[in-house]
Amino acid sequence: MPVPRPVALITGSAKRVGAAIARQLHADGYDLALHYRSSEEEMQALVAELEAIRPDSVLPLRADLSDFDRLAEIVAQTISRFGRLDALINNASAYYATTIGKTTPQQWDELFASNARAPFFLAQAAAPHLKASHGAIVSLADIYAERPLHGHTVYCMAKAALVMMTKSLARELGPEVRVNAVAPGNVLWSENPVKAETLEVLRERTALQRQGSPEDIVSAVRWLLTGNRYITGQIIAIDGGRSVFI
Repeated sequence: MPVPRPVALITGSAKRVGAAIARQLHADGYDLALHYRSSEEEMQALVAELEAIRPDSVLPLRADLSDFDRLAEIVAQTISRFGRLDALINNASAYYATTIGKTTPQQWDELFASNARAPFFLAQAAAPHLKASHGAIVSLADIYAERPLHGHTVYCMAKAALVMMTKSLARELGPEVRVNAVAPGNVLWSENPVKAETLEVLRERTALQRQGSPEDIVSAVRWLLTGNRYITGQIIAIDGGRSVFI
């Protein structure tokens, strides 16, 4: 009998870091369920690229992660298509500033929906399937989950919730499922025109004095999935030494 290929579900995978993770895992032999929300053109191009390499290996899934009913459905569609699930990558993230005194409930809900609520309920729906495959969850947190970023209180709070989810689920889902997170520093400039960090800050407050790259995050995700099977409940900072500065 042929050995089934491992399957990964990646949220926010149409572009940027999510797409880089998708390309690498696909090259590693994974079949992929690729979630996206609004980046239709980018997702179509990515699916075409990967399907040209290995047909019938990619399932695109369009959904707004703030829609609670879609979360379990995303997992169910993945299982229906591929029959298994080996990895859940919580990459999707809303990110923008929230000014104290002007923050709205809508902003709170949006930032927590993608950064904390969706990862939890996706993990809950995926857990039985990940236990069956002895799989893993890797979430993309942020170095600012453990230290405040000026003007981004709600975002930092949501990422802090994701960090605690990671540590708690490592206990709840072990020993079958490993649960870890990667905490990036500045590896890709935000599309937000108001930058949280300038190039000057990056040079002055990063030990390696340079920006990282999506590939730095990809290598960490791969390592957490298959490179070390005795690590769980950990938050790995990939930040060039940014977090050692005040």
